[in-house]
Amino acid sequence: MGFIYTIVDFFQSGGAFMYPILIVFALGVAIAAERFVKLASVSKSNRKMWEQLEPVLAEGDFDTARQMTGEDESKSAVGQLLSMGLARQGAVRRRDDIEIAMEESMMEIIPQLEKRTPYVALFSNISTLLGLLGTIMGLIEAFTAVANANPAEKADLLSASISVAMNTTAFGLMAGIPLLICHAMLTSKTSEIVDSLEMASVKTLNIISEAAKRQAG
Repeated sequence: MGFIYTIVDFFQSGGAFMYPILIVFALGVAIAAERFVKLASVSKSNRKMWEQLEPVLAEGDFDTARQMTGEDESKSAVGQLLSMGLARQGAVRRRDDIEIAMEESMMEIIPQLEKRTPYVALFSNISTLLGLLGTIMGLIEAFTAVANANPAEKADLLSASISVAMNTTAFGLMAGIPLLICHAMLTSKTSEIVDSLEMASVKTLNIISEAAKRQAG
């Protein structure tokens, strides 16, 4: 219980700026949590879909692969990506046309993966800046109060006021650092998913090219 009282006292002594920092931190955590869940779901559905598609593609059964991507109930990103390429493969044989179709699909998928992630970094910066602003405002109030205080009490009053004012900077950093780490993790996870999609795209293109060469030969 002593630890809880210490936290409550720390929060209360920080002044009014502690509340906006807390709100910004809560918003950042909520967005980060939603993004982690979403990216984990996308990664799982992509892996499951690719494990089913890869053997079918390796056999050159593109009609079945088209049907599988068209009936993809999980609406996986890799299914969406390959669906565009395989649809174009059924109409044309040129690799460039199929590749363009997949690139177009990637341009639709990537913004969905990166959606709201920049806000986590933004809220991290806002938390830190609010902490600094709270400290500056607190110091202004402290020096104003000291100017009118008894000379014998000035030193004690000033040190106590500065200690309270620094609480907002500390809390701003306590909120901003975890959000910054979350942003880095989300960015890394998004990059992994994009890399896996590009790998699936290249593998599929190579399989289609090899199949076209065999047919031409």
